[in-house]
Amino acid sequence: MRIKVCGMTLPEQAGALEEMGATLAGFIFYPKSPRYMGNKISPEKMKHIKGKIAKVGVFVNATYDDLMKTVEDYRLDMVQLHGDETPKYCEKIADYISVIKAFRLGENDNIEWMVKPYQDVCDMFMFDTMGAGYGGTGKKFNWEVLKQSSISKPFFLSGGIETGDEERLKEFSESPAAKTLFAVDINSKFEITAGIKNMEKVKAFCEKLV
Repeated sequence: MRIKVCGMTLPEQAGALEEMGATLAGFIFYPKSPRYMGNKISPEKMKHIKGKIAKVGVFVNATYDDLMKTVEDYRLDMVQLHGDETPKYCEKIADYISVIKAFRLGENDNIEWMVKPYQDVCDMFMFDTMGAGYGGTGKKFNWEVLKQSSISKPFFLSGGIETGDEERLKEFSESPAAKTLFAVDINSKFEITAGIKNMEKVKAFCEKLV
């Protein structure tokens, strides 16, 4: 199972992820986030991060020009859109780089209705917990809601994933609802403080899940 570790702010921690079994690293370019890395990792430092880890830039309602400049400067492999981006905006970005569109779900949301406008203009989806503001909440996502829908696009599973969830994740991955599951996304539950990961916890999680 692929694992994305999001909210990275230290180049040395991002460079250690591949040997632990993670596949993707998330870097948040939203200035209001406590894990904003724009003033912590320079483009030059990003270019020297070790390994073949895929670099995912996380954006919230960024302008097209600002996003594309960041993609170029930091040599990102994917972008994750966590705001109110329209299908037209996503399509324009997807002409250049792989796009992950995040959806924050409540218990009674019609998932298929929510994702339909984005079905043909994004490469992947991400499902997270509904909360105030933008970005992750750290609250546990109820994966069961996905069992009521048919998701044909590769997707990331997010939302408060933590140590001890490994067996439940393995069980979910074998269910029909997970036929297009691409990766799980971990963040705040594996931190010492915002943006600083507890690498021992990350390593142990990866070893149990991969």
